[in-house]
Amino acid sequence: MTALEDRRSSVTAGDTATSSALYTYDLAPTKKEGRRWGAYNVFTLWANDVHSLGNYAFAIGLFALGLNVWGILAAFALASVLLFLLLTLSGFMGHKTGVPFPVMSRIAFGVKGAKIPAAVRGAVAIAWFGIQTYLASAVLSALLVALFPELSRLDTNSLLGQSTLGWITFLVLWALQVLIVSYGMQMIRRYMAFAAPVTLVTMCALAVWMFVRADGSVSLSVGDPLTGGAMWLQVLQAAALWVVIYGTFVLNFCDFTRSAKDRGSIVRGNVIGIPVNMLFFACIVAVLSGAQFSLDGRVITSPTDIVRSVPNMFLLAVASLALIALTVAVNLLANFVAPIYALVNLFPRRLDFRRAGLVSAVLGLVITPWNLYNSPVVVNYFLGGLGALLGPLFGVIMADYWLLRKARVNVPALYTEDADAEYHYRRGYNPRAVAAFVPSAAIAVVVALVPFFHAAAGFSWFIGAVAAAALYAVVADRAVPIRDVDGEAIAVAAE
Repeated sequence: MTALEDRRSSVTAGDTATSSALYTYDLAPTKKEGRRWGAYNVFTLWANDVHSLGNYAFAIGLFALGLNVWGILAAFALASVLLFLLLTLSGFMGHKTGVPFPVMSRIAFGVKGAKIPAAVRGAVAIAWFGIQTYLASAVLSALLVALFPELSRLDTNSLLGQSTLGWITFLVLWALQVLIVSYGMQMIRRYMAFAAPVTLVTMCALAVWMFVRADGSVSLSVGDPLTGGAMWLQVLQAAALWVVIYGTFVLNFCDFTRSAKDRGSIVRGNVIGIPVNMLFFACIVAVLSGAQFSLDGRVITSPTDIVRSVPNMFLLAVASLALIALTVAVNLLANFVAPIYALVNLFPRRLDFRRAGLVSAVLGLVITPWNLYNSPVVVNYFLGGLGALLGPLFGVIMADYWLLRKARVNVPALYTEDADAEYHYRRGYNPRAVAAFVPSAAIAVVVALVPFFHAAAGFSWFIGAVAAAALYAVVADRAVPIRDVDGEAIAVAAE
């Protein structure tokens, strides 16, 4: 018997007949005494993720779309309020049940049907894990060439779309992330606690340096800014797109809050990490892009454009390493944890957290993410289409948990294949959840991808979520059980 099998076989389930296909050490609900995430840990999650390079590129791009500083601040203020509400509700679900997202999905979709949302979320995450690792490796390659110009010779060839230097830097960062994940969620928590202050100090210092360099002159807009109704429409679209960016986190926030000490930790961490931190982020964006435009009339696309212009080699190295550390933190949080739990849920008898992490990483490598990133068709249609599915999934899960069940959950029943069990539904699938999800997903994908609906594309996540929640509320059996069992009989410290 392996150590993994021994660890699983030692878990008792009280009077509930748990299934080894549904219950493992990693998928088990966390005990309350084993929960270590406080408000600071929740805050560091957002301190890292909000300040990702992709988010900066998105926010800076709003200037080019015609918004001035005040319009951008309004968009982020609106988005932060919406995200705070959505993420707090999602976070409470994790704290209440102590289960990860694939298990949480069983409540609405059934013990087997939950593989659908877990697989969609995992597929999106694996693709973006590879892409984010590639973006970080590009920063590392540029830094190494700046420090050691002779390495430029390794950056001229191409093997499967990557140069030799590109392969080296990618594999180094790939291996670093695999190593961190191999130590489990507690190591990820510690890495976030380290990376968050580094990120905030670096970005703040970069903004101050640019402000001084521009002699305090910061342009509030680029070109002729939008006004009136056109401006407010762009504000709403920008706010909606910002929420869509976090559509993944809104779904699987429970992967992290299952370890939260109490609800207050989630609320306090979200307040500082979302509204406060996001407005701070917007101010950094305004200073960086506005100061650069005042200096030479150039519109930057990313903070890396500014980092490359740092005249001091030591400061350039420090700033570049901070951006790399930030990107790794974002990748671990947004794109590594979700597919790990999804894979454990799909292959519970073969995979644990560490093995699933390695499989996720290998998949993120073999898809050659640099080729995906450099193909607008793949990014826009494949990843965009998958992303559009997240809204309907969220709508079904939230409507079932909050509207129909009133947050009452029988946690032990999430781990049994008994045909009479609460979440078995019909052969393990809830046909009503599927019936609400499929048409809503079709609508969301059409709105997101068909050019005719371009004006509403930014709202596809909301359209899908609302449609799915409304459909599910209509078709779902309102006589759902309301037993509230905390599952302590089968809970183990899964961290």
